[in-house]
Amino acid sequence: MPQSRTSSFTRRGFVAAGGALGLVAVLAACGGTDSAKGDGDKGSTAAASSGAWTFKDDLGKDVSTKAKPKNIVAFTGTAAALHDYGIPVKGVFGPTTTADGKPDVQAGSLDVTKVEILGNVYDQFNVEKYASLQPDLLVTNTWDGTYWYVPEASKDKILQLAPAAAISVGGDTSLPKALERTAELAKSLGADLGAKNVVDSKARFEAAAAKVREATKANPGIKVLAGSGADALYYVSTPKTAADLKYFEELGVEFVVPEKLDEAGFFESLSWENAGKYKADVILLDNRTGTLQPEQLKAKPTWGELPAVKANQVVPRVSEPIYSYDKCAQILEDLAKAIQNAKKVS
Repeated sequence: MPQSRTSSFTRRGFVAAGGALGLVAVLAACGGTDSAKGDGDKGSTAAASSGAWTFKDDLGKDVSTKAKPKNIVAFTGTAAALHDYGIPVKGVFGPTTTADGKPDVQAGSLDVTKVEILGNVYDQFNVEKYASLQPDLLVTNTWDGTYWYVPEASKDKILQLAPAAAISVGGDTSLPKALERTAELAKSLGADLGAKNVVDSKARFEAAAAKVREATKANPGIKVLAGSGADALYYVSTPKTAADLKYFEELGVEFVVPEKLDEAGFFESLSWENAGKYKADVILLDNRTGTLQPEQLKAKPTWGELPAVKANQVVPRVSEPIYSYDKCAQILEDLAKAIQNAKKVS
């Protein structure tokens, strides 16, 4: 649920570093551009003969470089997924460290001290620093056909410096597909999908999915609401346009479905006075650093009146999953436990 794009979240204007346009000269060191623009068949043939790397991303683009990318820069969550497959990145952008310098939840198992952080919040991206890394490839997710966490204001400069690939995590994409596509990207970059840790993680994921199915059958009628708290608004997400929620619904989870969605179709925004509009037995609460957590939400009187809150049936939702089987298996295991232990209170 890409709430970073809503007006209730601070959108920090990014001022590109002086002279960034002059850095386009490093393109020769960055492995070319998407699909060998302007070269036609000649470019494709030359690339093939020299062991080029190619990948068709979820924006429908044939992304190519002259050789397998080594200097990879990625959205933090995507970098964390690649890390789980043994693929290192040089730089990241997106929530990476908290105010006290600790790893953000979206950093997963990344060692945040060993990557260059180009921007830590939405709309921050140091173009000059990015160019200095001599990137071969930029990787991120896509919810709505755009490059997630690549600022609109500096997008054109950024995309001139290296090819970019995006993996879909919204719209019609369900969690298994997002996982499969991320694994395919990792494999193309050199990951061994037959490695024991990868095979074991996938088996654990599949077992966890079965546990969710079993829990929903054993405890039917439990209504789940995917919510997110901000200072002025309470967001209720639809399960129809996020890969994780879509899959949870496929596994039998019964969601509260909001009636009046935002223009992009992700969630309904409620004033805190109307936070009780939808009744639920369990609340999956957005765990991202920029959102209000249970301790902070105690200051909202209507929050404390929600049936699920009174029943202590509020559990964290990893709203932007790290799309590796290792991380998503844990998400499903926690969900199964929450459904299994829930009592009907709505």
